[in-house]
Amino acid sequence: MNGKFDNSRGNVRVANRVIAKIVGYTATGCYGVVGMALSGGKDGIAKLLKLEQMDRGVKIRMTDDGIEIALFIIVEYGTNISAIGEVIRSSVKYHVEDMTGLNVARVDVNVEGIRVN
Repeated sequence: MNGKFDNSRGNVRVANRVIAKIVGYTATGCYGVVGMALSGGKDGIAKLLKLEQMDRGVKIRMTDDGIEIALFIIVEYGTNISAIGEVIRSSVKYHVEDMTGLNVARVDVNVEGIRVN
């Protein structure tokens, strides 16, 4: 299901993939985030996604309350995961609502891996 809203001039539909790209770009711009991970990676190994595939690390679900977002990330070793999660949640909510005009009901951040240099 796509996000949609109506106004006096017509209807606007936003594809889930577009929302997922916004989420991916926003999350990877946050300090401590190495990149997006394949959601629910097999064998417990997180796969770092390329820039053009980052929407695969995001799951979007439309509800009556708004958009529910689950994103899967890989973080840098030594960073505060709790702080990263809070920054991502607020940043993703703001950017998605600002760019699409749709309400974000929930943002779940899942840390799939840690990169050690």
